[in-house]
Amino acid sequence: MGWPVAVIAALAAASTACAPLRGPACAAGQQQAVQDTLYFGTAKPTGSVGADEWRRFLEETVTPRFPQGLTVSQAAGQWRGADGAIVREATHVLQLVHPGEAAQDSAVADIAAAYKRQFEQEAVLRVRAAVCIAL
Repeated sequence: MGWPVAVIAALAAASTACAPLRGPACAAGQQQAVQDTLYFGTAKPTGSVGADEWRRFLEETVTPRFPQGLTVSQAAGQWRGADGAIVREATHVLQLVHPGEAAQDSAVADIAAAYKRQFEQEAVLRVRAAVCIAL
């Protein structure tokens, strides 16, 4: 079965991730930022990413690139693999809020690439959005 039109449109929009995001008009006391949300599946060809492996990945790969802070949550994910099979797996969701400069954009891409390489992943989903923040 083919890709749903909504998924294709979302992927096409995501492929322009290098283009500057047009942010919303922020209210007084707020500032524009970028929120990147990464979805890391845990199923590997032989087993799954364990809690200690994930903790080390956060400590060694993510935190050095975003020491100012991040949010991690657990989820149950589902997606269609390249072979057409539906994959259901535990998922780690990582949220990063940052100024959206080239250095942070590159750091987010590096994190996704490192996870795919280290844990033999087919993909890491990245959702990027312009947001308003207030501290």
